[in-house]
Amino acid sequence: MKFLIVGLGNIGAEYELTRHNIGFLILDRMADESGVQFEQDRLGFKAEIKHKGRVLTLIKPTTYMNLSGRAVNYWLQQLKIPKENLLVVTDDLSLPYGKLRLKPKGSAGGHNGLKSIEELTGGANYSRLRFGVGDDFSKGRQVDYVLSPFAKNEMDELVVHMDTSIDAIKSYCSIGLERTMNSFN
Repeated sequence: MKFLIVGLGNIGAEYELTRHNIGFLILDRMADESGVQFEQDRLGFKAEIKHKGRVLTLIKPTTYMNLSGRAVNYWLQQLKIPKENLLVVTDDLSLPYGKLRLKPKGSAGGHNGLKSIEELTGGANYSRLRFGVGDDFSKGRQVDYVLSPFAKNEMDELVVHMDTSIDAIKSYCSIGLERTMNSFN
């Protein structure tokens, strides 16, 4: 069984440790733990790991956040992975820092990366793992907030939250969405 796991983020050193790049950071850690490296491929960096008899293709789109749907749509078709085996890992302003929410579908909630995926894959019927980045910003400063680095106190806890996210991804691929939601939401 094959799964496409897409971490959302922006390429470039200036975005590397920002809240908006949590999808990239989680997949980087997952690849490191599995002893694999990302290689540049069409529309993204790609790595492949195996977990409990399943093949997980990890993709970090190089299209920038607002065009993430191009990479997702391409890799779904290229690898012949059904949309029900797609999991998108993304930041979420409406969740407290470090809180996870796994959902089978939903609205983009103002997230341009998710909007792009919906537009180019034909709807919001795909699973997403939302990682809470909090909402500690003043009115009109949302963009600055998500494109800023994690605070020192957040960095201290980040690895623990990322490891929990990786456990949720592996669980999703091995025991399914419903049971994983019961364990991690």
